[in-house]
Amino acid sequence: MIKIVEVGPRDGLQNETAMVPTGAKVAFVDALSESGVSEIEVSAFVSGKMVPQLRDAAAVFQGIRKKKGVIYSALVPNIKGLDSAVATGADKISIFTAVSETFNRKNINTTVAGSLERFRPVVRQAKKLGLPVRGYISTAFWCAFEGKIAPAAVTDLAGRLTDMGVDELSVSDTTGQATPDEVAALLDVLLPEAPADRLAVHFHDTYDRGVANVLKSVSYGIRVVDSSAGGLGGCPFAPGATGNVATESVVNALAGTGEKTAVNVEQIHLASELLKPYLPEKTPAGPDPESLACKTCQFSGGSKCCGS
Repeated sequence: MIKIVEVGPRDGLQNETAMVPTGAKVAFVDALSESGVSEIEVSAFVSGKMVPQLRDAAAVFQGIRKKKGVIYSALVPNIKGLDSAVATGADKISIFTAVSETFNRKNINTTVAGSLERFRPVVRQAKKLGLPVRGYISTAFWCAFEGKIAPAAVTDLAGRLTDMGVDELSVSDTTGQATPDEVAALLDVLLPEAPADRLAVHFHDTYDRGVANVLKSVSYGIRVVDSSAGGLGGCPFAPGATGNVATESVVNALAGTGEKTAVNVEQIHLASELLKPYLPEKTPAGPDPESLACKTCQFSGGSKCCGS
Protein backbone atom coordinates (compact mmCIF):
# COMPACT_ATOMS: atom_id res chain seq x y z
CA MET A 1 0.00 0.00 0.00
CA ILE A 2 1.34 3.43 -0.98
CA LYS A 3 0.64 6.21 1.52
CA ILE A 4 -0.28 9.56 0.03
CA VAL A 5 0.66 12.74 1.89
CA GLU A 6 -1.62 15.51 0.64
CA VAL A 7 0.36 18.77 0.63
CA GLY A 8 -2.18 20.94 -1.20
CA PRO A 9 -3.31 23.02 1.79
CA ARG A 10 0.27 24.07 2.57
CA ASP A 11 2.67 23.60 -0.31
CA GLY A 12 -0.15 23.89 -2.79
CA LEU A 13 -1.53 27.20 -1.57
CA GLN A 14 1.64 28.93 -0.39
CA ASN A 15 2.53 30.14 -3.87
CA GLU A 16 -0.95 31.41 -4.75
CA THR A 17 -1.20 35.20 -4.76
CA ALA A 18 -5.01 35.24 -4.67
CA MET A 19 -5.89 35.08 -0.98
CA VAL A 20 -8.08 32.10 -0.15
CA PRO A 21 -10.48 32.71 2.77
CA THR A 22 -9.84 30.74 5.95
CA GLY A 23 -13.25 29.09 5.72
CA ALA A 24 -12.48 27.78 2.24
CA LYS A 25 -9.19 26.33 3.46
CA VAL A 26 -10.98 24.61 6.32
CA ALA A 27 -13.55 23.16 3.92
CA PHE A 28 -10.72 22.03 1.62
CA VAL A 29 -8.95 20.17 4.42
CA ASP A 30 -12.21 18.63 5.65
CA ALA A 31 -12.97 17.36 2.16
CA LEU A 32 -9.46 15.94 1.82
CA SER A 33 -9.96 14.18 5.15
CA GLU A 34 -12.69 12.10 3.50
CA SER A 35 -10.50 11.09 0.54
CA GLY A 36 -8.41 8.33 2.10
CA VAL A 37 -5.09 10.17 2.18
CA SER A 38 -2.84 9.14 5.08
CA GLU A 39 -1.67 12.62 6.01
CA ILE A 40 -2.62 16.21 5.27
CA GLU A 41 -0.10 19.02 5.57
CA VAL A 42 -2.57 21.59 6.81
CA SER A 43 -0.46 24.76 6.91
CA ALA A 44 2.81 26.33 8.04
CA PHE A 45 3.58 28.48 11.05
CA VAL A 46 5.91 30.78 9.15
CA SER A 47 6.21 34.54 8.75
CA GLY A 48 2.98 36.02 7.45
CA LYS A 49 5.07 38.67 5.75
CA MET A 50 7.05 36.09 3.78
CA VAL A 51 4.12 33.77 3.04
CA PRO A 52 0.90 35.83 3.38
CA GLN A 53 -1.33 32.98 2.22
CA LEU A 54 -0.54 30.96 5.35
CA ARG A 55 -0.82 33.66 8.00
CA ASP A 56 -4.10 32.07 9.14
CA ALA A 57 -2.49 28.72 9.99
CA ALA A 58 -3.77 28.69 13.57
CA ALA A 59 -7.33 29.52 12.51
CA VAL A 60 -7.30 26.77 9.89
CA PHE A 61 -6.08 24.17 12.39
CA GLN A 62 -8.68 25.26 14.89
CA GLY A 63 -11.47 25.10 12.31
CA ILE A 64 -10.91 21.67 10.76
CA ARG A 65 -12.72 18.48 11.74
CA LYS A 66 -10.09 15.83 12.34
CA LYS A 67 -10.81 12.36 11.04
CA LYS A 68 -9.54 9.35 12.96
CA GLY A 69 -6.61 7.71 11.24
CA VAL A 70 -5.50 10.84 9.34
CA ILE A 71 -2.35 12.69 10.43
CA TYR A 72 -2.58 16.50 10.38
CA SER A 73 0.87 18.05 10.09
CA ALA A 74 2.37 21.53 10.08
CA LEU A 75 5.56 23.02 8.71
CA VAL A 76 7.55 25.01 11.29
CA PRO A 77 10.70 27.15 10.92
CA ASN A 78 11.71 27.50 14.58
CA ILE A 79 10.71 26.97 18.21
CA LYS A 80 8.09 29.71 18.01
CA GLY A 81 6.48 27.94 15.07
CA LEU A 82 6.62 24.63 16.94
CA ASP A 83 4.89 26.17 19.95
CA SER A 84 2.12 27.50 17.70
CA ALA A 85 1.71 24.13 15.99
CA VAL A 86 1.48 22.33 19.32
CA ALA A 87 -1.03 24.86 20.66
CA THR A 88 -3.35 24.24 17.72
CA GLY A 89 -3.14 20.45 17.86
CA ALA A 90 -0.81 19.46 15.03
CA ASP A 91 -0.10 15.71 15.06
CA LYS A 92 3.27 15.98 13.37
CA ILE A 93 5.73 18.69 12.40
CA SER A 94 7.97 19.23 9.42
CA ILE A 95 11.21 21.16 9.20
CA PHE A 96 12.86 22.19 5.96
CA THR A 97 16.34 22.68 4.64
CA ALA A 98 18.02 22.32 1.26
CA VAL A 99 21.17 20.82 -0.17
CA SER A 100 21.86 24.07 -2.04
CA GLU A 101 23.55 26.83 -0.02
CA THR A 102 22.11 29.52 -2.30
CA PHE A 103 18.57 28.22 -2.02
CA ASN A 104 18.87 28.06 1.76
CA ARG A 105 20.00 31.67 1.92
CA LYS A 106 17.14 32.84 -0.29
CA ASN A 107 14.54 30.66 1.43
CA ILE A 108 15.45 30.79 5.14
CA ASN A 109 18.30 33.30 5.20
CA THR A 110 20.98 30.97 6.51
CA THR A 111 23.48 28.34 5.40
CA VAL A 112 22.86 24.61 5.36
CA ALA A 113 24.81 24.29 8.61
CA GLY A 114 22.93 27.24 10.06
CA SER A 115 19.59 25.65 9.21
CA LEU A 116 20.55 22.46 11.02
CA GLU A 117 21.54 24.38 14.12
CA ARG A 118 18.27 26.30 13.97
CA PHE A 119 16.25 23.10 13.76
CA ARG A 120 18.14 21.10 16.37
CA PRO A 121 16.18 22.50 19.35
CA VAL A 122 12.93 22.19 17.38
CA VAL A 123 13.51 18.48 16.84
CA ARG A 124 14.61 17.98 20.43
CA GLN A 125 11.46 19.63 21.79
CA ALA A 126 9.17 17.82 19.36
CA LYS A 127 10.61 14.48 20.45
CA LYS A 128 10.05 15.38 24.10
CA LEU A 129 6.41 16.05 23.24
CA GLY A 130 6.10 12.77 21.37
CA LEU A 131 5.56 14.41 17.97
CA PRO A 132 6.97 12.69 14.88
CA VAL A 133 9.24 14.91 12.78
CA ARG A 134 9.59 15.06 9.01
CA GLY A 135 12.57 16.74 7.38
CA TYR A 136 12.25 18.15 3.88
CA ILE A 137 15.42 17.93 1.80
CA SER A 138 14.80 20.58 -0.86
CA THR A 139 16.79 20.91 -4.12
CA ALA A 140 17.70 17.23 -3.94
CA PHE A 141 18.23 17.02 -7.71
CA TRP A 142 18.59 20.50 -9.20
CA CYS A 143 18.80 24.03 -7.89
CA ALA A 144 17.66 27.02 -9.93
CA PHE A 145 20.75 28.90 -8.73
CA GLU A 146 23.49 26.25 -8.45
CA GLY A 147 22.51 23.69 -11.07
CA LYS A 148 22.87 19.92 -10.68
CA ILE A 149 23.06 18.60 -7.13
CA ALA A 150 25.42 15.70 -6.39
CA PRO A 151 23.72 12.62 -4.88
CA ALA A 152 26.50 12.37 -2.30
CA ALA A 153 25.55 15.81 -0.96
CA VAL A 154 21.94 14.67 -0.51
CA THR A 155 23.07 11.55 1.32
CA ASP A 156 25.26 13.60 3.62
CA LEU A 157 22.41 15.95 4.53
CA ALA A 158 20.04 13.01 5.03
CA GLY A 159 22.49 11.48 7.48
CA ARG A 160 22.83 14.70 9.43
CA LEU A 161 19.06 15.07 9.72
CA THR A 162 18.68 11.45 10.81
CA ASP A 163 21.40 11.89 13.44
CA MET A 164 19.46 14.89 14.73
CA GLY A 165 16.43 12.69 15.35
CA VAL A 166 14.28 13.34 12.28
CA ASP A 167 11.96 10.38 11.70
CA GLU A 168 11.11 10.81 8.02
CA LEU A 169 12.93 12.43 5.13
CA SER A 170 11.03 13.87 2.16
CA VAL A 171 13.37 14.03 -0.83
CA SER A 172 12.19 17.01 -2.84
CA ASP A 173 12.58 17.96 -6.49
CA THR A 174 11.98 21.64 -5.79
CA THR A 175 12.37 22.91 -9.36
CA GLY A 176 10.73 19.93 -11.04
CA GLN A 177 13.72 19.27 -13.27
CA ALA A 178 14.57 15.72 -12.24
CA THR A 179 14.29 12.82 -14.66
CA PRO A 180 13.54 9.19 -13.75
CA ASP A 181 17.19 8.32 -14.45
CA GLU A 182 18.29 11.02 -12.00
CA VAL A 183 15.84 9.71 -9.42
CA ALA A 184 17.34 6.25 -9.84
CA ALA A 185 20.88 7.62 -9.56
CA LEU A 186 20.07 9.36 -6.28
CA LEU A 187 18.22 6.39 -4.77
CA ASP A 188 21.09 4.08 -5.71
CA VAL A 189 23.31 6.17 -3.44
CA LEU A 190 20.78 7.17 -0.79
CA LEU A 191 19.02 3.89 0.02
CA PRO A 192 22.08 2.11 1.46
CA GLU A 193 22.32 4.96 3.98
CA ALA A 194 18.63 5.81 4.54
CA PRO A 195 16.18 2.88 4.38
CA ALA A 196 13.14 3.18 2.15
CA ASP A 197 10.72 3.02 5.08
CA ARG A 198 12.09 6.36 6.33
CA LEU A 199 11.86 8.12 2.98
CA ALA A 200 9.14 10.01 1.12
CA VAL A 201 9.38 11.66 -2.29
CA HIS A 202 8.11 15.09 -3.24
CA PHE A 203 8.03 15.98 -6.93
CA HIS A 204 7.02 19.14 -8.74
CA ASP A 205 5.68 18.80 -12.26
CA THR A 206 7.48 21.61 -14.06
CA TYR A 207 8.46 19.43 -16.99
CA ASP A 208 5.58 16.91 -16.72
CA ARG A 209 7.87 14.26 -15.26
CA GLY A 210 6.38 14.16 -11.77
CA VAL A 211 4.35 10.99 -12.24
CA ALA A 212 7.21 9.16 -13.97
CA ASN A 213 9.50 10.13 -11.10
CA VAL A 214 6.97 8.84 -8.56
CA LEU A 215 6.74 5.51 -10.37
CA LYS A 216 10.50 5.20 -10.51
CA SER A 217 10.71 5.90 -6.76
CA VAL A 218 8.04 3.32 -5.98
CA SER A 219 9.93 0.75 -8.04
CA TYR A 220 12.82 1.29 -5.58
CA GLY A 221 10.60 0.50 -2.61
CA ILE A 222 9.49 4.01 -1.59
CA ARG A 223 6.06 3.80 0.01
CA VAL A 224 5.26 7.43 0.92
CA VAL A 225 4.48 9.93 -1.84
CA ASP A 226 3.69 13.65 -1.48
CA SER A 227 1.20 15.13 -3.91
CA SER A 228 -1.22 18.02 -4.21
CA ALA A 229 -4.90 17.97 -5.13
CA GLY A 230 -5.34 19.39 -8.60
CA GLY A 231 -1.59 19.93 -8.96
CA LEU A 232 -1.64 23.07 -6.82
CA GLY A 233 1.64 24.53 -5.80
CA GLY A 234 5.08 25.76 -6.60
CA CYS A 235 7.81 27.31 -4.54
CA PRO A 236 7.99 31.09 -4.07
CA PHE A 237 11.74 30.81 -3.56
CA ALA A 238 12.51 28.66 -6.63
CA PRO A 239 12.10 30.66 -9.85
CA GLY A 240 9.99 28.90 -12.44
CA ALA A 241 8.90 25.95 -10.32
CA THR A 242 5.31 25.09 -11.13
CA GLY A 243 2.82 22.96 -9.21
CA ASN A 244 3.28 19.76 -7.29
CA VAL A 245 2.49 16.52 -9.02
CA ALA A 246 -1.30 16.09 -8.87
CA THR A 247 -2.73 13.64 -6.36
CA GLU A 248 -5.26 12.42 -8.91
CA SER A 249 -2.55 11.68 -11.48
CA VAL A 250 -0.37 9.88 -8.94
CA VAL A 251 -3.18 7.67 -7.67
CA ASN A 252 -4.35 6.76 -11.17
CA ALA A 253 -0.81 6.02 -12.35
CA LEU A 254 -0.10 3.84 -9.32
CA ALA A 255 -3.33 1.92 -9.91
CA GLY A 256 -2.24 1.34 -13.49
CA THR A 257 0.89 -0.42 -12.26
CA GLY A 258 -0.98 -2.54 -9.73
CA GLU A 259 0.02 -0.48 -6.69
CA LYS A 260 -2.73 0.20 -4.18
CA THR A 261 -3.62 3.38 -2.31
CA ALA A 262 -6.59 4.14 -0.09
CA VAL A 263 -7.39 7.33 -2.00
CA ASN A 264 -10.69 8.08 -3.69
CA VAL A 265 -9.84 10.22 -6.72
CA GLU A 266 -13.35 11.58 -7.06
CA GLN A 267 -13.21 12.92 -3.50
CA ILE A 268 -9.88 14.60 -4.26
CA HIS A 269 -11.52 16.23 -7.26
CA LEU A 270 -14.43 17.43 -5.14
CA ALA A 271 -11.99 18.93 -2.65
CA SER A 272 -10.17 20.78 -5.43
CA GLU A 273 -13.45 22.16 -6.74
CA LEU A 274 -14.00 23.95 -3.42
CA LEU A 275 -11.02 26.21 -4.14
CA LYS A 276 -11.90 27.08 -7.74
CA PRO A 277 -13.95 30.20 -6.89
CA TYR A 278 -10.91 31.71 -5.18
CA LEU A 279 -8.08 30.82 -7.55
CA PRO A 280 -7.45 32.18 -11.05
CA GLU A 281 -7.78 29.85 -13.99
CA LYS A 282 -4.41 28.53 -15.06
CA THR A 283 -3.45 27.34 -18.49
CA PRO A 284 -0.84 24.57 -18.34
CA ALA A 285 2.11 26.04 -20.18
CA GLY A 286 5.20 24.57 -18.55
CA PRO A 287 7.87 26.69 -16.93
CA ASP A 288 8.64 30.26 -17.83
CA PRO A 289 11.76 30.00 -20.00
CA GLU A 290 12.99 33.32 -18.69
CA SER A 291 12.81 32.30 -15.04
CA LEU A 292 14.12 28.73 -15.01
CA ALA A 293 17.67 27.56 -15.40
CA CYS A 294 19.42 27.72 -18.75
CA LYS A 295 18.49 24.57 -20.67
CA THR A 296 22.09 24.06 -21.76
CA CYS A 297 24.08 24.44 -18.54
CA GLN A 298 21.15 24.51 -16.05
CA PHE A 299 22.33 27.66 -14.26
CA SER A 300 20.06 30.69 -13.86
CA GLY A 301 22.32 33.38 -15.20
CA GLY A 302 25.33 34.80 -13.42
CA SER A 303 28.95 33.97 -14.00
CA LYS A 304 28.31 30.21 -14.08
CA CYS A 305 25.78 30.38 -16.91
CA CYS A 306 26.99 29.55 -20.41
CA GLY A 307 24.79 32.33 -21.79
CA SER A 308 23.00 30.21 -24.38
